[in-house]
Amino acid sequence: MENFLEQILRWDRDFFLLLSGCHSSFFDGFMWLFSSMIVWIPMYACVLYVILRDKRKEFLFITLGLILTIVLSDQLSSGLIKPMVERLRPSHEPMLTGLVRLINGYAGGQFGFVSSHAANSFAFALCTALAFRYRPYTFVIFLWAALNSYSRIYLGVHYPLDVIGGAAVGIVSALFVYMVMSYIKKLYTGFNYKRLGGLNTTVSGFEHRSVQWIIYFLLLTVGFICLFGYEISKFI
Repeated sequence: MENFLEQILRWDRDFFLLLSGCHSSFFDGFMWLFSSMIVWIPMYACVLYVILRDKRKEFLFITLGLILTIVLSDQLSSGLIKPMVERLRPSHEPMLTGLVRLINGYAGGQFGFVSSHAANSFAFALCTALAFRYRPYTFVIFLWAALNSYSRIYLGVHYPLDVIGGAAVGIVSALFVYMVMSYIKKLYTGFNYKRLGGLNTTVSGFEHRSVQWIIYFLLLTVGFICLFGYEISKFI
């Protein structure tokens, strides 16, 4: 079993070196900025606006579910799994000294399994996809989460298994919170249904036109990163 685990980790290191071995000035800036939380603030704000616009009565409930999902995935990845597993990031691995190319000198924390970036990205993606129920958004937001996760490999701070493990944590966190919040909503809706004498109190879903604005903000941000990522990456 130990030899099998060592073989898996060896394959993971080899795959990491293969994926992170190709660099260019354009992608250095692109991946650096894409991986930054700051650049995605307009998209996050647009998500909150759409929830407020289309689900005003449920805004606090849905936003609470989104916050709980991110907090759970972040705490599981950073607060529990990383200190328990204690797997060194490739940027801190002695046997990879001189083989890992770091962007702007960024090496991250000491331990890397699982990737909090991947966990939070996939948690956000699944949580909002379940809320909006719009296929084009689901496709785009999961593509965003995957690229956001891959950027951590490109930057030299995570192995592929770190990212895969993080994605799994994020998905499980989103599903768990979604089931709990759905159960609470069902209880609340049933209570109001009886209290109001059978009146239907459910709220209609999100308008596709509203959700499309989130996709536009995301794509505009990607375009901005393509144009200015290299220059901006020097300052943040």
